[in-house]
Amino acid sequence: MPMRALILFPLMIFLVILQSAVVSRINLLAGHADILLVFLALWGLQERADVWPWAIAAGLLVGFISGLPWLVVLAGYLLVAALTWLLRRRIWEAPLLGVFAVTFIGTLSMHSITFVVLKLSGNPQGFTETLELITLPSLLLNLLLTLPLYAFVRDLAGWVHPAKETL
Repeated sequence: MPMRALILFPLMIFLVILQSAVVSRINLLAGHADILLVFLALWGLQERADVWPWAIAAGLLVGFISGLPWLVVLAGYLLVAALTWLLRRRIWEAPLLGVFAVTFIGTLSMHSITFVVLKLSGNPQGFTETLELITLPSLLLNLLLTLPLYAFVRDLAGWVHPAKETL
């Protein structure tokens, strides 16, 4: 088992527990932060990080404890992984700006997918109400959560994927 799996899988489980026990209780209007979405955005933009298996693991773990269908959460996290892959492929020069962009687009995408699925399930809540009370506050909380997690994930990536020494 690779070293990164021994570190990242328990960290992912800890983040799911932290999300369900603490972060989901910090509300702004009706929105709350998504620590796993922010973590995946940060991890995916690291140089040698492989985000796909962690997006699948996070999607399945959160889908298991969430009231949403697990495919909704999985699709949202895979979309974040795809966004990070696209930005990293384009040799993004400003990583913090890239993280903000992925967090912004990922939050909007995740909430859009959730809105469509809930609307098809018969939820009567309107689009503007959802946007004003849930999506925009969640977006703000996710963007505020990005800065403290940025330093942690950057150090973690340096520890899990150490740079090759030159002679």
